[in-house]
Amino acid sequence: MLYAVTRRALSFLLPIAFLALPAAVAAEEIQWEWSSIERIVVVGDLHGDYDNFVKILKGIGIVDPELHWAAEKTHLVQTGDIMDRYDDARKILDLLIRLEKEAAEAGGMVHVLLGNHEEMNLTGVVFSANLDYVTRDQFISFLPERYRKHQEDVLAKKIQTLRGQHRRTKSEDASIEFWNSLKNDSSAQKLYVIHFNDEYGPWLRRLNVAIKINDVIFVHGGISEKYSKWGLKEINDRYRMELTDICRALRNSAPPRIIQPSIVYRGDSPLWYRDLATVPEADLQEEVDAILENLGAKSMIIAHTPKIVKTPKDMQRFGGKVWIVDTGISRVYGGPASALIIQNGYFNVWGLDDEKNNETAPAYPRFSGFDLGSLCPIPARR
Repeated sequence: MLYAVTRRALSFLLPIAFLALPAAVAAEEIQWEWSSIERIVVVGDLHGDYDNFVKILKGIGIVDPELHWAAEKTHLVQTGDIMDRYDDARKILDLLIRLEKEAAEAGGMVHVLLGNHEEMNLTGVVFSANLDYVTRDQFISFLPERYRKHQEDVLAKKIQTLRGQHRRTKSEDASIEFWNSLKNDSSAQKLYVIHFNDEYGPWLRRLNVAIKINDVIFVHGGISEKYSKWGLKEINDRYRMELTDICRALRNSAPPRIIQPSIVYRGDSPLWYRDLATVPEADLQEEVDAILENLGAKSMIIAHTPKIVKTPKDMQRFGGKVWIVDTGISRVYGGPASALIIQNGYFNVWGLDDEKNNETAPAYPRFSGFDLGSLCPIPARR
């Protein structure tokens, strides 16, 4: 069903003149595995909440008070779904793009993974999936500047006219009605998608779907047994190739060369798969072991399925082999602003036991105090 909806949405967007994505990106060798990394910080779905993201980064000491990289050789992993539900996705993207460069200069690294909401925004499917995903402010922020300013002038004249007619309509109400109406307009939606691709598409489409650091897999939704047999290189390469093909088709107003993608928009793909977070553990234990063995990993960090937690234990499944880091960070969920820290193979969580974790917190993370004991590091299977 998801695929059918996607195909209809893509047909709707075919007339759009997309910015070309060079074909070489699909074949370009992009690193997906790192080893001997001492400290990893993982932050789950942000869904447009810039303020809570900054709170986490400052509290853990990833950035200094001016929001510049301060974590030396730490690897920061953000598991995708930067977009939608709240307003400030653009500010988050700009911050991550800058931190990516600063971290590399300091010997650290920023890994941003693709989430299904990035996938939907890149192709415009987000408007056919759920109009509530794209908030009014997010929509405005990704419109072309000249078009946005023109619409602001139109709105100002409309408000002035209403006042001249002694209407009681408040300026704020008129503004909300105006922009919501525009957000539902197909022509404005096309401009949003074009401009989003123009500014952020080239960077987003280079991102990995799944990575491996030390013995841990990081992915937005999860990796099923089917895709675990592919291996991470094939998952990432195939995804980039298929997404490039879709964008090329949109640009050329022609059918995609790959008639039925094998990973993009698939309900069981690493961006959409939820079983590791939802299926009873007893029913999936053997499959989880097989998945990790196929990937040569001891554990997997997933997001995508929000889970409001109170303790680090709440984030674990399958005896700590799977961790869920989507703790509802965005204020639309009301969950804790949290992060998972993996230090020398041991797992700890920041942000669950102290509501005052903010700018005044110490530069080094104050952990929850939860000791996984023999669970972490997880002994290698024999």
